[in-house]
Amino acid sequence: MGAKLKKDSFLGHLEVLRWVLVKCFMGIIVFTVIAVIYSSFIFDEILFAPKNIDFISYKWYCSLIDYFNLDPSSCLQGFEFEIQNRKMEGQLTIMIWTSLTFGIIISFPWILYQFWNFLEPALYKNEKKYSIYFILSTSLLFFTGVLFGYFIIVPLSINFLMNFEISSIVTNQIDINSYISLVRTTLLASGVVFVLPVVILTLHRLGILSTDLLRNSRKYAYVIILIASAVITPPDILSQFILVIPLVILFEGSIFFSKFIKVKPAYQ
Repeated sequence: MGAKLKKDSFLGHLEVLRWVLVKCFMGIIVFTVIAVIYSSFIFDEILFAPKNIDFISYKWYCSLIDYFNLDPSSCLQGFEFEIQNRKMEGQLTIMIWTSLTFGIIISFPWILYQFWNFLEPALYKNEKKYSIYFILSTSLLFFTGVLFGYFIIVPLSINFLMNFEISSIVTNQIDINSYISLVRTTLLASGVVFVLPVVILTLHRLGILSTDLLRNSRKYAYVIILIASAVITPPDILSQFILVIPLVILFEGSIFFSKFIKVKPAYQ
């Protein structure tokens, strides 16, 4: 009888999880359709904007260089390069996958909300009231990461890759799939890594990571951060260093706030 109850309970949880995934998928599809409708704006005003010389990030960089009296030649500038499509279905494929990416990004709070509802029965009453704070803080971190990737990492990546050359006789003819993949990957990866504090604090709350363990594992965490920065950014020191700074701050902030979070007893 007990085995049957456990089986029924397990199947019940699977059924609930299935509906959570269905609702998440439906949310992604809705926002993907909206992205398709506004695809012209997304491509012309958002995705292709970092390649223009008047992109706002380049103005910020140049203003900082002027403020600190640095070498004006180090001021970043955009590139007025042409983007080519070499496949018959290329533009259609790019529009579909890019719209799907924007659908995932925009629906992130909705996805969090669905998974929070799935986990809510296992939470204490005093924990359930923090749902809105969890969703808002995690979404804020994620969207901050996406914006950081868009305004900081993407312009640095474009400048590094366009200025890099193996020979003066080679000209860059940029394929649309290459350019859009760079932007899409950077936005998603930056958003995900900025959620680092939520992951750390959740593991701490579950008793998997202690504050002392986090402190003692700093050197390993920094190595992981450096590796993550190297994967997300192009292989130049400046862009890696710029991404490392907020990740280190987020990690150290997680250690600080973990001192104020009680560990959930394993027997409860």
